[in-house]
Amino acid sequence: MPTLQTLVSFFGVSLLLALTPGPDNLFVLVQSIQRGAYAGMAVVVGLCLGLIVHTSAVALGLAAMLSTMPLAFTLLQWCGAAYLCWLAWQALRPRPSNAPAGASVHHNTATPDHAALARMVGRGLVMNLSNPKVLVFFLAFLPQFANPAQGHIAPQILLLGLVFMLATLLVFGAIACFSGRFGALLQRHARAHLWLDRLAGLVFLGLALRLLGSDLGAAHPSR
Repeated sequence: MPTLQTLVSFFGVSLLLALTPGPDNLFVLVQSIQRGAYAGMAVVVGLCLGLIVHTSAVALGLAAMLSTMPLAFTLLQWCGAAYLCWLAWQALRPRPSNAPAGASVHHNTATPDHAALARMVGRGLVMNLSNPKVLVFFLAFLPQFANPAQGHIAPQILLLGLVFMLATLLVFGAIACFSGRFGALLQRHARAHLWLDRLAGLVFLGLALRLLGSDLGAAHPSR
């Protein structure tokens, strides 16, 4: 297994990477402002579940196999972009004419129900899994901290993936909490709520275009 020094170094690098502006933390920021801190944390959980899938794919050698199949990555990119476009439509579509003043189809409640939280977890999971750059990044990044002299590579990759997930959970969780509180203040004003929906829609469209125009050879999923 990796040494304690290696794990501490890897954790520090992971924190810096999580703080780097990118699609995932921007997605958490927007969703938290729009829907609240609880919903934002649910998105973070979904993103972390996606990281577990990516880590397992690298540890089992599936990522290396998929990296030789450009068509699979292209299809994944298009699916991710289509999903983001659908989220943009959900945010930008006109509200029902019979909605009361100050109401919104997206409620920023303090404690969303379990079904709403489950949907947000699924949203974070899909967001992460539909970005093939994350898989490419893990394939290039995680093995750098694995040492064959310390034992089998696969368990080391899994442990490193969990450490990366912990760093992501801490950083993204903080983003969700702070932006959720800020969003709760804005949600009190109907006009601000309308502009938040429009901003969210534009962000989702921008992420979709960025995903379609991304180069899978890039070393970091946020670039």
